[in-house]
Amino acid sequence: MSLINLSSFLAILAMLVVISNGSELSRNYYKYSCPNVEAISKRITEQYVSRVPNFAPGLIRMNFHDCIVRGCDASVLLDPTPSNNQTEKDSVPNSTLRGFEVINAIKGALEKECPGVVSCADVLSLASRDAIVTINGPYWDVPLGRKDGRISLASEARAKIPSPFANISTLKQNFADVGLTPKDLVVLSGAHTLGIGHCFIIQGRLYNFTGKGDTDPKLSPSYAAWLKTRCPKVAGDSKSFVFMDRITPKVFDEKYFTMVTQHRGLFQSDAALLDDSETKTYLETQVNTHGSTFAKDFAKSMTKMIEIGVLTGSQGEVRKTCGAVNKYKY
Repeated sequence: MSLINLSSFLAILAMLVVISNGSELSRNYYKYSCPNVEAISKRITEQYVSRVPNFAPGLIRMNFHDCIVRGCDASVLLDPTPSNNQTEKDSVPNSTLRGFEVINAIKGALEKECPGVVSCADVLSLASRDAIVTINGPYWDVPLGRKDGRISLASEARAKIPSPFANISTLKQNFADVGLTPKDLVVLSGAHTLGIGHCFIIQGRLYNFTGKGDTDPKLSPSYAAWLKTRCPKVAGDSKSFVFMDRITPKVFDEKYFTMVTQHRGLFQSDAALLDDSETKTYLETQVNTHGSTFAKDFAKSMTKMIEIGVLTGSQGEVRKTCGAVNKYKY
């Protein structure tokens, strides 16, 4: 077999493994082994999100950052090892993740209810859905049966998680690498209708875009001026933030798309959605129809995302705690 044919064969085989793994998931996976799993996740997630609504976008982001690296295997939850191995948690893209306490609370409750049964990967997929539903966002089915991975590398997170500075070509490739389409890209970017963006990420865009003390010309001048009042030019500022959707920052709706079409997308990756005909058309359609299909589309794209590269059967394990691999198998 030639190198080209071998490469093609391996690529096809990898895709088949992903598809096969996804098909092994089931809504009834825990029907007998842990029948209350969804009720427990819903109850605890609601408790946390009701007190701190920003956990909702935090959990969606965590779920995405997990699935984009090694598939949806809860590798993003692993803590550094005593030997100083840097895990995905240690990477810059994950430095502002939040919601770990929600996952740990759900996992702790499940370990009391049915020890050694429910994976952290399933907990993360359930919690992200339940969090969005808690703030009146869309519902989607979460098929279960994922296993947890044993490998987590900061270097892979740095390489694979889409950057807020990325252009449209890079973003489309990031998503294509895990089987997601340009439509999925723009739909899932719609999660920016919730949550915050940290000022240190946009310092360069506001104050030194080309190295000449200038502002990104793709930003609306009035919006750039407003951002500068909220994000002053301060080196090393890791605490200041702004809402990504200035219009309705705590409501799951299409107003993020409105922001982008008005050149008020917070990140360069937001603005990049206007540079592709398919993603731009979707943006404009949602704005013009007041988000007529956004909730349905978001649920559909999330359903695809949470089945990326899942481990099933004996491919992984069910961690006793989400921050560490098991020292033994159950």
